[in-house]
Amino acid sequence: MSVWVLGGHQTDFARNWARAGLEFSDLVGEVVEDTLADSGVAAEDVEVIHVGNAFGQLFTGQGQLGGMPATVHEGLWGVPSSRHEAACASGGIAVLSAMADLEAGRYDCALVLGVELEKTVPGDLAAQHLGAAAWVGHEGQDATFMWPYMFNELIGEYERRYGIDDRHLQAISELNMRNAKANPNAQTRAWKFTDASFTSDAEANPPVEGRVRRQDCSQMTDGGAGVVLVSDRWLQRNGRGGGARIAGWGHRTVGLPLRQKVDKSAGEAYVLPHVRQAVLDAFKRAGVEGVDDLDGIETHDCFSMSEYMAIDHFGITGPGESWKAIENGELEIGGRIPVNPSGGLIGGGHPVGATGVRMLLDATRQVTGRAGGYQVEGARRVGTLNIGGSTTTTVSLVVEGNDDGR
Repeated sequence: MSVWVLGGHQTDFARNWARAGLEFSDLVGEVVEDTLADSGVAAEDVEVIHVGNAFGQLFTGQGQLGGMPATVHEGLWGVPSSRHEAACASGGIAVLSAMADLEAGRYDCALVLGVELEKTVPGDLAAQHLGAAAWVGHEGQDATFMWPYMFNELIGEYERRYGIDDRHLQAISELNMRNAKANPNAQTRAWKFTDASFTSDAEANPPVEGRVRRQDCSQMTDGGAGVVLVSDRWLQRNGRGGGARIAGWGHRTVGLPLRQKVDKSAGEAYVLPHVRQAVLDAFKRAGVEGVDDLDGIETHDCFSMSEYMAIDHFGITGPGESWKAIENGELEIGGRIPVNPSGGLIGGGHPVGATGVRMLLDATRQVTGRAGGYQVEGARRVGTLNIGGSTTTTVSLVVEGNDDGR
């Protein structure tokens, strides 16, 4: 049984909802209405809802977000709904949960939403809230900003095993910011940079934690994304073609602390072998032999270091050799394997609970030729990688277009 993506919607990630006097109900309302419209289904067609959200209570005091779709849309009253939390992989887990419902035959039409509001509090408090996805009280006690600190630790691990040049991390940030300029929903699409912005210039690109600099970081973001997933049975009953198929998936979960992860991988080729395995699981289920069978990738670049890790863990290069793909231009649109043509998280924005859903939506747009100014020409198969915490939760998908419309 296949799971198909009928359509979806992404909000403008540059929008500050709190400043506009808006709240979760307004965000969810837009995502629901426009996702259903793009997918060509009515609310009454939806049989189950899955909502990805990581930090609703901390940023807004609002929990029980599984009930928000019915709150804002009368047509969803009584539809089974649940909220999923897995830090930055909350959206990915919501997608997998909806897929499982369809594959089990419980339902045939699922609405998946990812939503997050983060600009409701000052930046330092926001960073503290996000730190709840680490092992609180057991790691990062010396950090001013938890996640830049933790991914600086990952830079250090790569330095010890392979060596790493900060210029390659800065090149990842520059590429993603540049790609974002063609994305009408990207948070940074109108931002201005100088020649020094992606260097080690302490004024133009100041350090945040260790070797992690300002441009290495994704932003605090408000926003949401949604997709409608359906089964083969639904397509047959409704005489519809499926634009994109989720051909493969991988899901791995390990312990919370980063140090526990890298200690367990000591002596292995990959720094985070469970991430590599999640990707390989997705490849195997999709019948994909390797990364060169993909036409593009949307990966989790909460920091430039997380994308650097993803490059070798996808197999674009050998372990520790991500710099080669960066120097050779292989990640560019038009290159061997375009990575984050949307701008990713650094350029596009990172409303935490929405990111995994947004990745699936962008992959769907690519393989159906609907990505607009950041379209990868001829893309028919795209991979995604969504991580939560220091890769505690990892979700990978392979999305395929369908030449015959089914």
